[in-house]
Amino acid sequence: MMGFLYEGLTIESFLALVAFIAVFLFLNEISRRSKTVSLLMFVLLPVLLALGIFFGPLGSPTGKTWFGWVKVVSALIGVYGFLLIRFTKLGTKKFAAIFPAAILSINIAEAVFRELEIFATYKTLTVDAGGIVVQGGPWNILNAIAGVFTIITLTGFVGIRVSKDKSRDMIWPDMTWPYVIGYTLWNYAYVYNCISTRSLYAGFGILTAAIIAEYFFKRGAWLQHRAQILSLYAMFSLSVDFQTASFFQVLPTYSPGALMSLSIVSFVFNLGVFFFMVYTMRQKKANPIRQELYRHTDAYKKTLTANGL
Repeated sequence: MMGFLYEGLTIESFLALVAFIAVFLFLNEISRRSKTVSLLMFVLLPVLLALGIFFGPLGSPTGKTWFGWVKVVSALIGVYGFLLIRFTKLGTKKFAAIFPAAILSINIAEAVFRELEIFATYKTLTVDAGGIVVQGGPWNILNAIAGVFTIITLTGFVGIRVSKDKSRDMIWPDMTWPYVIGYTLWNYAYVYNCISTRSLYAGFGILTAAIIAEYFFKRGAWLQHRAQILSLYAMFSLSVDFQTASFFQVLPTYSPGALMSLSIVSFVFNLGVFFFMVYTMRQKKANPIRQELYRHTDAYKKTLTANGL
């Protein structure tokens, strides 16, 4: 599989990938457990890094594209909204639950737009303004449709609440494992299609960190994990051209077969999540915007138990 998707893997680069995942997982955990650390990491640090980029000591080719900056801003806005929900009275207001669904939908829509832009602009293997080698093709269209499904299948956001423990995590019980896996497959395919050169790190690495955080550290907080880890990576990527290091030189094969295969898997799985949502709606006679759909599932119940809810 590595030879199909990537080339250049060595023991050194494998260990670097493991360390990469571990660092982002660690940073997510220490910020998740402390409001003070969260403020330092997501409010003060972005300002310091922005100054470093503006005045020259820091910077990478990623900052030369609109998408790199938009992704940093939108990811940080998500983190700020989640912090308000977690640590202020806003978390007790019913309307606050709209924000997580809205910001996630916007982030997905940005990526869907980028897929279509890649398809329309890069007909052959090309280096874009950010130094990323990309190639457009039908895989972009297929995965863009999968991205739309990941927006449509957001259910039960009315049930978002704050965990009853010291970390006060933002919990979305109705976001069960089929959605998390479907989103992960879609986002990995998106990164492989559109941020190809960095896809092992910007895709597999940080998505794996979020999955580990969800199923080994704190259940039900996947969107919070995802937003924090994505924000940290986006800031790091804009500030440091880390792939100049020899041990971060695992690159995609740019094989049309690999590109198409990932997008097909993403599309098929997310289509399945969509049909399962429709089936559950009919069976439970429930509205996914006004009600939680998956209260009857073991995954939902385990999330409540894990968070004292």
